[in-house]
Amino acid sequence: MASIVTMPKLGLTMTEGTITKWLKQVGDSVKKGDLLFEVATDKITNQVEALEEGILRRIIVPEGGTAPVSAPVAVIAAADEPLPEVPGAQDAPPAAPEAAAPPSAEATGTEEAKTGGAAAAPGEVKASPAAKRLARESGVNLGEVKPTRPDGRIVEKDVLAHLDAQAEAKESASAPAEAAGPVRATPVAERLAQELGVDLSRVAASGRIGKEDVFRAWAAAQGAQERERREPLEGMRKVIARRMAESKRTAPHVTINMEVDMSRARALREALKAQGKKVSFNDIVVLAAARALRAFPVVNASLTETEVIYHSAVHVGVAVALDNGLIVPVVKNADQKSLLALSEEIKDLAARARAGRLSPDEAGGSTFTVTNLGMYGVDTFTPVINQPESAILGVNRIAEKPVVADGGIVIRPLMNLSLSFDHRLIDGALAAEFLAHVKTYLEEPALML
Repeated sequence: MASIVTMPKLGLTMTEGTITKWLKQVGDSVKKGDLLFEVATDKITNQVEALEEGILRRIIVPEGGTAPVSAPVAVIAAADEPLPEVPGAQDAPPAAPEAAAPPSAEATGTEEAKTGGAAAAPGEVKASPAAKRLARESGVNLGEVKPTRPDGRIVEKDVLAHLDAQAEAKESASAPAEAAGPVRATPVAERLAQELGVDLSRVAASGRIGKEDVFRAWAAAQGAQERERREPLEGMRKVIARRMAESKRTAPHVTINMEVDMSRARALREALKAQGKKVSFNDIVVLAAARALRAFPVVNASLTETEVIYHSAVHVGVAVALDNGLIVPVVKNADQKSLLALSEEIKDLAARARAGRLSPDEAGGSTFTVTNLGMYGVDTFTPVINQPESAILGVNRIAEKPVVADGGIVIRPLMNLSLSFDHRLIDGALAAEFLAHVKTYLEEPALML
């Protein structure tokens, strides 16, 4: 029996969604649990699974199209089953051109066309959404792409590397024919080619190669290197761009930094590790910030046009970098949790965020955010406030540095904390007191355990 696929409600506040990519095309077989399409809301991009089996017979909302919650977006039915009427729905245009692509490719008879055919089936390979999109647009079979990540997940740069390798292989294959005869060039052309790094065997010329031919080949190579790639601003990147710009326009940002001795935090981490319990420095910082927020309700507040909202709960967002953007899953009531419980929850949220399986409710409602660039070797930065919050805490790298202690010089693991705050709501002195409170927890972790 034919079934109408509708726009799901992925969170309490979701009213509509934008389909950023169809993972199945008209004519594809669909099984229960197959990933059907990607949908973006104002908070998150997520993948939607099929609830019925059959053939994807009709796509109603195309890629880039927006539909309200519960509106029909596609129809799944048996191959020869009459399709039901869907009031107000029109077939999306992409299906026909994609169905016509394989015959065109086969007609060329080239190896490139065969490789880029419709049999690529990227949805069956473990890959990021950006990598899948690039593979489909470039005609790349993801099964032939070599991943560089330890977990085997293919990302966008892997597809780009595969395309470069294909181009080089094609160029190398044609090189012997071009280099079959002896290269004849003027002395000036030879000297110029050497200076510019131009391979004379690949310079096209009618007769003896002159300096103009070398210049032309060099200019063509420069143009190829500078060729730009353009993509529409859409999906998660579009949401991030809008929200970051709004935050900087809305709130006067001020950032202060404070150095923290992480000796005891490191000792705590190693003691837990010896017991088979693994926590990260970031987990410890999140807990310290959450506990400090109890004493500073204004840092845990939001500002509107007419009022200040003091939140009764401490919900800490933890920024997670994705291949194509950034998402902030939220640890609810973080100040009330133990370090181990908080660490496990952060790991779970981060893993599901990277897999695109986070619900919008899990990515919203934070009252304060922690973002970490320490793993990239960053010593200090200016985090942008995640509106409508009033502050955000940046975590930097831990580095061994000499410090004066007990009348001597000793080596200690030091780390900078970078706090950006909304100066309309938080004064500099208060921000400094809050940051010092976090510092105290990190230098004496026993106070928060």
